[in-house]
Amino acid sequence: MSRFGKVAVLYGGPSAEREISLKSGAAVLSALRARAIDAHGLDVGPGLAEDLKAGAYERAFIALHGRLGEDGSVQGFLDVLGIPYTGSGVSASALAMDKVLSKAVWAAYGIATPAYRVLASEAQAEAASALGFPLIVKPASGGSSLGISKVQNAGELIPAWHAARPFGTVLAERCIVGPEYTCALLGDEALPVIRLETTHDFYDYDAKYISNTTRYHCPAGLSAEREQAARDLARAAFAALGGRGWGRVDIMADAAGAFFVLEANTVPGMTDHSLVPMAARARGLSFEDLVERILAQTQEAT
Repeated sequence: MSRFGKVAVLYGGPSAEREISLKSGAAVLSALRARAIDAHGLDVGPGLAEDLKAGAYERAFIALHGRLGEDGSVQGFLDVLGIPYTGSGVSASALAMDKVLSKAVWAAYGIATPAYRVLASEAQAEAASALGFPLIVKPASGGSSLGISKVQNAGELIPAWHAARPFGTVLAERCIVGPEYTCALLGDEALPVIRLETTHDFYDYDAKYISNTTRYHCPAGLSAEREQAARDLARAAFAALGGRGWGRVDIMADAAGAFFVLEANTVPGMTDHSLVPMAARARGLSFEDLVERILAQTQEAT
């Protein structure tokens, strides 16, 4: 595997999603080494530039989640250093991380996404009741369902706003009541759709990373036509943001069966509970196959 040279797996970092990133990075590092790739883990901090230069790394596998790792910051940093890296570039990463900007782009492309409002104050949070209930109140940036609440009535809006506020700008969006799906993307291919089923009120942090009662259905139980429609929608939503290499798009279906795009992830989780490896297995790809293919995309990103 000398064609990849010396690879830095970037993980950890200072974001609120650090613990998940550490798990993702460790899994990626182990898989790359299993393929005899000269990979080394770097816990991202202020000395990253010195670490990369001292190690003479030739490319980077980004396994960072959240701010500074998934929002275009480290991507721009690597661009300046001239080090090829996995996944999307600066602009696509920034757009995908900011759910308000994502929705604006999708609206411009005619891609359906739930109605929403930005909540900059308690007064605006109270006014969000005009969207109807239930609502999802969540940070506009960040992932792993941190700071997210499902709101059933006006009395729950202010507490939900305060729960999301520590993570930055707050967004309220109409809750689509129906099955939840996710579609992983690998290069130009949309992998098999996964349907999520949780005993929780919604697919929150505990359901994602801790609970053993969450069920993942792949095949998703969709007709061939509907499966293709969901995959096409995921590709279109990711492409509209300028995404490349790999990623994941989360989708809901309403009672009438209409699909709505919730968000796009440019560096999805790679833990034992994660969805991209699950979709890859359904496609016949091992975890090692998956990470090697993701790494190979860096050649196209140079």
